[in-house]
Amino acid sequence: MSTPPVTPPIVMTLAGSDPTGGAGLQADILTLASLGCHPLSVVTAVTVQDTAGVTDFLVMDAEWLVDQARALLEDMKVSAFKLGMIGSVENVAAIAEVVSDYPEVPLIVDPVLASGGGHAFADEDLIAAIRDMILPQTTIVTPNSIEARRLAAHDPDEEDALELALAAERLTQLGCEYVLITGTHENTRVVTNTLYDGQGQVRADSWERLPGSYHGSGCTLASAIAGILASGSSIADAVREAQDYTYQTLKNAFRPGMGQFIPDRLYWARKEKSDD
Repeated sequence: MSTPPVTPPIVMTLAGSDPTGGAGLQADILTLASLGCHPLSVVTAVTVQDTAGVTDFLVMDAEWLVDQARALLEDMKVSAFKLGMIGSVENVAAIAEVVSDYPEVPLIVDPVLASGGGHAFADEDLIAAIRDMILPQTTIVTPNSIEARRLAAHDPDEEDALELALAAERLTQLGCEYVLITGTHENTRVVTNTLYDGQGQVRADSWERLPGSYHGSGCTLASAIAGILASGSSIADAVREAQDYTYQTLKNAFRPGMGQFIPDRLYWARKEKSDD
């Protein structure tokens, strides 16, 4: 008798749709599939965008969001949740209720507060709702330095000056188990990503700063962490491996349009083909 096929780790991503394939749901799906996972996708919003930027977006009704997620969760066992663009306070509440029913499943949050081109996806009410309802359930949140300061600031006046270690401390105090702050937006020669837990810094990894502007690097990193966690790795190992994977996707990025570069999540497949 032949051995039945093994079901790969299943990861549910809840995010906005990006028709360029650079970020959002499409980036999550490519990343998770590249890492050997089976992705489930719940649409939180639909965007109108190209590689140069976002021109508009339509937020999914919260009831539709819940129906998408519940239908899948009643049918398949999920090993990790990955959360990206949320779109509305109502969606925050809906997602918080859904994931609260699965406290044993890791929740990886990429707090998409704006597009890479600067288009705002979240106002102060939405950020407050994320703080109150999502972060207390979060296994690891992966903000860039701008997002970390905005999420952790007690008032807008302190955002620019807030030390990142203090921002991480505040986020863990809200209930996050781990905070990975990426240094892409800092004015430094190298990019340093720092992982924190409730006791302080866990590890810091530095990477050569690559030229160019990339569309979907944050989505790639968070999805990679989700996929590697779903496969059974520890947080520390998942963060290390996901950073390495993401860096390779950026090194092999391509520019299909007139805007940003898109990370090549399947770089390894093309490399193997060229080697052959």
